[in-house]
Amino acid sequence: MNVYKLVGRNVEITDAMRDYVSKRLGKLERFSSQVVDAKVVLIVKASSNLERRNRVEVQLNVPNGIIRAEEAAPDMYQAIDQAAEVLERQLKKFKDRLTSRGERTADLPSLDDGREVDAGPVEPFEPEIVRSKKFELRPMAAEDAALQMEALGHDFYVFTNAHTNLVNVIYKRRDGNYGLIEPRA
Repeated sequence: MNVYKLVGRNVEITDAMRDYVSKRLGKLERFSSQVVDAKVVLIVKASSNLERRNRVEVQLNVPNGIIRAEEAAPDMYQAIDQAAEVLERQLKKFKDRLTSRGERTADLPSLDDGREVDAGPVEPFEPEIVRSKKFELRPMAAEDAALQMEALGHDFYVFTNAHTNLVNVIYKRRDGNYGLIEPRA
């Protein structure tokens, strides 16, 4: 990866970390030279039992979209490895979608001497709707929607915001807090 931004939150980025991230992201180039740029965020948080939790968030900007990975592990280098594996799988799917549409791809894996490399079998991802559900949107405050979501044991909840009268989505974040998705009026 030629262009990437490396950010540390609650952690000082050492030369060893910078080199390791560069090495791991560099391996992804064989799957997609179409990656415009990348942002890597290394985060260290203390959990409730005083154990340090290392998290890596990577966002790759590709033409017409983004590819993201978020991974957490007790060791920062392990979290980086896990994120790189997730990105590798996603880039394979991205490449397959481009080739199945017949688009010209410059991201086909190749060796330095120009010979193509077989990246292995890539299963095309065909999303399938396996369940449909209808429900009544009730006007309520976002806090009430969070309580309703928790009572149902769901990760998200769709509701009509009583203050704006617009459809909103409240969701549970990985850090245990809540997020709110609101459309622009």
